[in-house]
Amino acid sequence: MSETFKYRVRDKSGNLLEGELDAESVSIVAARLRQQGLIPLGIDRKATGGLQGEVRIPGLTDRIKLKDMAIFSRQFATMINSGLSLLRSLSILSDQTDNRALARIIGEVRSDVETGSSLSVAMGKHPRAFSNLYVSMVKAGETGGVLDGALMRLAETIEKQVSLRNKVKSAMTYPIMAMALIGMISTGMLVFIVPQFDDLYSSLGGELPLPTKALLILSNFFVKYGLLAGIPASIAGSIAFRYWVKTPQGRAMWDAMKLRAPIFGGIVQKSSLARFARTFSVLLRSGVPILEALDIVTDTVGNTVVARAVEDVKAAVKRGDSLARPLAEHSVFPPMVVQMMAVGEETGALDTMLEKIAEFYEEEVETLVEALASLIEPLLIVVMGIVVGSMLIALYMPMFNIINLIE
Repeated sequence: MSETFKYRVRDKSGNLLEGELDAESVSIVAARLRQQGLIPLGIDRKATGGLQGEVRIPGLTDRIKLKDMAIFSRQFATMINSGLSLLRSLSILSDQTDNRALARIIGEVRSDVETGSSLSVAMGKHPRAFSNLYVSMVKAGETGGVLDGALMRLAETIEKQVSLRNKVKSAMTYPIMAMALIGMISTGMLVFIVPQFDDLYSSLGGELPLPTKALLILSNFFVKYGLLAGIPASIAGSIAFRYWVKTPQGRAMWDAMKLRAPIFGGIVQKSSLARFARTFSVLLRSGVPILEALDIVTDTVGNTVVARAVEDVKAAVKRGDSLARPLAEHSVFPPMVVQMMAVGEETGALDTMLEKIAEFYEEEVETLVEALASLIEPLLIVVMGIVVGSMLIALYMPMFNIINLIE
């Protein structure tokens, strides 16, 4: 089924032209334009009104994932390494990228480069796709004439970040789903099962045990007000929490709480250390100045507690101090990390030491996630047994004194 596309092109004389073309896909439009000797700068589907036009939902349809950036970086590096020109590589990537938001941004980057802008400056105009880390490494690659190498290191770094993030998510997802299931079972019992016992005990009369009374009161509350109060309260709580976490104070407190959390705190700490070491290592190896690298690490480390430690390091370096000494003052950095960084500074192999630290903690996270998966299942079964068992015991306690209730 063909669609109408609006395009912007540059002809052989350098003039900008606009027009429309009917075709089955963006790639077919681009191919036809090139056959005419035109250079595509931008191709978009034409909105036709009603429900046929392209619908963009902020945060969903325009979302650019780390995985998309990793694929783009690896393909870009391969093309540059194979001898393709920068403009041709960007043009091909713009056509073949599945993510429409990223494809549109690549097209705009290509247009800026064609008008004389450097690649790093063009990418810097799109922070939603290209982070400070990305722009700085591309700039270093351009300056040193090793753009393909910088892009390949970026691809590897982003892939490591995606892998680490997926491992942490997998560790968090199972217990959250299990606790949600426990909550649903408990709510179901309170709404549908406990009221049956309430009617029974009301007809029998007598004094009920305190746990049974408390359970019946909770059940009555859920039956009368559960949906009316619970849903708005949950939505309001979620919105309030999101707002709180976005504030500097809230973010700092939440990050500190995550590091102190039992079981999961170790995963959060080790993943933050791995991200710190991996990013810092890649930046230094790419030739980014150390103060600029520390600035970027502060923005990308993902935890305010670790970020504050990095800021102390930056202040110490400005004073002419070492990198390792300020880190020793922050408990989030284990002595091993501090000592390895000190050795790296002394031997002039800091980037290598940081890479080894990153690899060590990435393996540690993987080991912790595997151990957690085997530990959390029996733990959650025990929790479910305690919750459901306590409710059943509270319900059946009057049965032990049923004769007295009947009298």
